[in-house]
Amino acid sequence: MFLCPPKKSQGGPSSAGVGAQGRKAGRTLAGWSWPFTEVQANGSFCPSSLTHVVCHTCFKRQERLHRCGQCKFAYYCDRTCQRAAWLNHKNECSAIKKHGKAPTENIRLAARIMWKIEREGSGLAEGCLVSIDDLQNHVDSFGEEEKKELRADVESFLEFWPPQSQQFGMQYISHIFGVINCNGFTLSDQRGLQAVGVGVFPNLCQANHDCWPNCTVIFNNGKIELRALSKISPGDELTVSYVDFLNVSEERRKQLKKQYYFDCTCEHCKKQIKDNLMLAAKEGEGKPSAETVKEVIQFSKDTLEKINKARMEGLYHEVVKLCRECLKKQEPVLGDTNIYLLRILSIASEVLSYLQMFEEAADYAKRMVDGYLKIYHPNNAQLGMAVMRAGVTHWHAGLIEAGHGLICKAYAILLVTHGPSHPITKDLEVMRVQTEMELRMFQQNEFMYYKMREAALKNQKIQVMPEPSNETPPSLFHKKE
Repeated sequence: MFLCPPKKSQGGPSSAGVGAQGRKAGRTLAGWSWPFTEVQANGSFCPSSLTHVVCHTCFKRQERLHRCGQCKFAYYCDRTCQRAAWLNHKNECSAIKKHGKAPTENIRLAARIMWKIEREGSGLAEGCLVSIDDLQNHVDSFGEEEKKELRADVESFLEFWPPQSQQFGMQYISHIFGVINCNGFTLSDQRGLQAVGVGVFPNLCQANHDCWPNCTVIFNNGKIELRALSKISPGDELTVSYVDFLNVSEERRKQLKKQYYFDCTCEHCKKQIKDNLMLAAKEGEGKPSAETVKEVIQFSKDTLEKINKARMEGLYHEVVKLCRECLKKQEPVLGDTNIYLLRILSIASEVLSYLQMFEEAADYAKRMVDGYLKIYHPNNAQLGMAVMRAGVTHWHAGLIEAGHGLICKAYAILLVTHGPSHPITKDLEVMRVQTEMELRMFQQNEFMYYKMREAALKNQKIQVMPEPSNETPPSLFHKKE
């Protein structure tokens, strides 16, 4: 671990620049490097959604998983994953069997943390820089509704918690739930698109927030990694972003205040950096009035609500119709980096790809990426994933030159954000090699390339793109709905 000791203060998510506990680099770090890795032994986590299609140890999606014969709840890739999980699952297994059903993810995670404390104590374990007792819980900042939910969680926990296990006081149980509420990390699937679990990793909870961070957190093969996004000098604080940057500073600050109980004082919020791009209107001749821009933005918000409803119902052709209608209203008025335009372009490209209307999808995806590149940090993980999806869409559309270029750009970003050993990066490397080979064939004989591609598609049905998800990309920190 290349970290300086922590400053004496409270733990938990905090804004950059407010003097709360943080971590500093102990030596120079560059993109590709990671300040530290935290494995299962130094944290507690459990699967949340998709419990029957995701391995409860490595969180990999598998078509055939082996179910625990005792509780009938946990699923594993094989015996190796099942044995690796037994230390954390043993008590949980008998408790679920006795309780009759599995409780919510927060109850299960709290129970796993308590069993870990029962086994090892609540002090500093080997490799830990801070104990769970020292993490901030923000319970005192809870509103009435949150306090009501907390009481319900504590009651549910006590119903689930076995009487033969070590008993904890109400105040300590509330502290654990408060820690989960504001320090829980979201664990994503291999594609990084869907939240499949939640965990508490005390070391990584010490990284403070910045809307334009120098690090990112990635879950990789059973480990959670804090990775450097750019050069970090000795003594520089290590920061991560708790929220997606693709929102104006006022909205990000509201979200951070509501979810994590602090006022963001990072440079991008204080100076409202890039807000002008995110709310840009068309410039030059025929520039729209402020009232027209306001009307189109409201129309976009209303359309996004209709789109979400249609996606929930699986009405994808209706989604495409709504996107096209909205784009007709937006294009003469909103700038190319306006976040409402980019949101519609993102949804349209994803749904059209699923419907195998690849040429139209590729056009929208390219415009979306062009906008993202002007807004996001150059080594942002969500940017890398968006560029990758755009590259795959162009590849399916037969636009091999643009597709290969986008895939190469995505690979360069994800090498930094995810590292070369991550499953997404490995898959992308395979795509990069494949598109490079196809590009050479295209450059040598364009006619022959398209004839061979046509023949291949006749003999092998084109791979269906993943069904569009109504969920937004998972945020870094877990937040109970």
